[in-house]
Amino acid sequence: MRNRFLSLIVVLLAVLGVAFAQTPQQPAAAQANAAAPAPQHDLSAVWLFNERTRTLTGEVPPMLPEGKAKFDANKPGFGPRAVAGGNDPIGHCDPLGLPRSLLSRYPIEFVETPGRVLQFFERGHVWRDIWTDGRELPKDPEPKFYGYSVGKWQGDTFVVDTVGFDERTWIGSLGYPHSDAMRLQERYRRVAHDTLELTITLVDPKVYTKPWVSDTQIFKLQPETELEESFCVPSEEEAYNRRMRYPAAGIDY
Repeated sequence: MRNRFLSLIVVLLAVLGVAFAQTPQQPAAAQANAAAPAPQHDLSAVWLFNERTRTLTGEVPPMLPEGKAKFDANKPGFGPRAVAGGNDPIGHCDPLGLPRSLLSRYPIEFVETPGRVLQFFERGHVWRDIWTDGRELPKDPEPKFYGYSVGKWQGDTFVVDTVGFDERTWIGSLGYPHSDAMRLQERYRRVAHDTLELTITLVDPKVYTKPWVSDTQIFKLQPETELEESFCVPSEEEAYNRRMRYPAAGIDY
């Protein structure tokens, strides 16, 4: 009995020794992955916007009269122009569109396939096609919430051009508008194994007097993350409106 007890202690100490020996290596392994060279021409992964702003940053260009009228008509629920109730399209489960989906607090995922890159957004559980088969942008595209996108690699930068936007979406939660003439260019550059940089240039000759160029946006790799089901459900959104938005705005429903 005594020998069996001693053997059990020896085994237990051995197990604990292995566990303690492995623990300090885990942070080192994470640091090694972060310091690993950035894969070339490969964005396939889940990424999370590292800032917590909800609108395109950078200097907002002056608006033309049409743009200013739209801006004044938009009543956001966030920020310095917040209005109880508001008329943010997401209050009715409309899609966020672009570039708003890119700068949300929800993760996004790139999946690369021959001739096409798929960009999945957890918010709304939607995806976007970025065609990489060499096709040109359409001359007169049918307006869509996420537009029509083509992409190509220029050195270490993945460049995406998009046209054909549905003008009902907002650029961000602060209510900045756009028209169906808006054009976006996104430039993605994977500067490290776990870091992705994005700059956005927005051109809309009906709304803004000059291009709107964002600051560099930073995304961080989320290696253990799987996108969750995150639909906007109209019945749930309406229940929230009745419980929160309408009473706050003094709306009689």
